[in-house]
Amino acid sequence: MKHTQIIGLIAALALIFVCFIPWVYIPSLQVYLTGINGKGSPELNFGSQVKSHGFLALWMCVCFLVPRVWAKRLNVFLGAINLSWAFKNYLIFSMCRAGDCPEKQIGLYLLIVISVILLIASLFPKLDLKK
Repeated sequence: MKHTQIIGLIAALALIFVCFIPWVYIPSLQVYLTGINGKGSPELNFGSQVKSHGFLALWMCVCFLVPRVWAKRLNVFLGAINLSWAFKNYLIFSMCRAGDCPEKQIGLYLLIVISVILLIASLFPKLDLKK
């Protein structure tokens, strides 16, 4: 896998971008929730998810660039944590509450897809072995 490091860097930056586009629309409150603004009402507050995804994506970028074994192993761990966090966000944001189901937007689907791409890119590092 020759280009997985470049694909991983692009996917990490795309993950941060995805936090800025709408994830769900709640019709009863007439509000779009994103990774930046997760507050629909005082009772419905998911927080700012860009902090966690941004932190993990930036550290994954660093690990993609560092040509050491420990960085590649750390990258796999961070990719797994990021995918599990994205799956948690998918479940929490798309869950129906009191008969009111949010409309899923493209950002929620992109979050999962890009997190899977990041994990796959971290599983195939470009690392030159010493003879």
